[in-house]
Amino acid sequence: MNTWITDIDKTTNAFISEFEHLSGDELNWKPDGNTWSIAQNIQHLIITNESYFPILKKLQSNEYKSPWIGKLGFLTDFFGNLVLKGVQPDRSKRMKTFNIWEPQKSNLSDDILRKFEVHQDELKKLITSSGPFLKTSISSPASKVIVYKLSTAFDIIVNHEKRHLNQAKEVLTLLNHDSIIRSKA
Repeated sequence: MNTWITDIDKTTNAFISEFEHLSGDELNWKPDGNTWSIAQNIQHLIITNESYFPILKKLQSNEYKSPWIGKLGFLTDFFGNLVLKGVQPDRSKRMKTFNIWEPQKSNLSDDILRKFEVHQDELKKLITSSGPFLKTSISSPASKVIVYKLSTAFDIIVNHEKRHLNQAKEVLTLLNHDSIIRSKA
């Protein structure tokens, strides 16, 4: 559990140190119509992570009903490994996200990093209080037929955040390159 918290802290600090100096326009800058801005990457993480919050809260109040398909251990392992592999920080493969996790298309507020920081604190609290449920099978918030253990969900969340940190850094590199080109013009 401490590894997840440590990783979340490192990722949060990396987002802040990499992007806190940027203006709202820079956070919302997109190199093209098919690439998310830095702000959209951050909002996507908030939306995705928060989609797990109702599950975590129901588990803690003993109101969560595990999916029947989650009783099939081989499926739980299969889906968990499949999703985890898909969100690895190495960005060699692009993935399309589920509609429920899409960020807003328009400009996001300048305080998106502060919102992310507050969100990360809430996420850490929920993870810390979920210890007794780590082996429980849950459905993905995106699809009831995709099941994995709660511990795998936390691995997915942590790796997904690292993946989008890398994606946001790529956008920053393109932004800096674009700024240099525009300043020379």
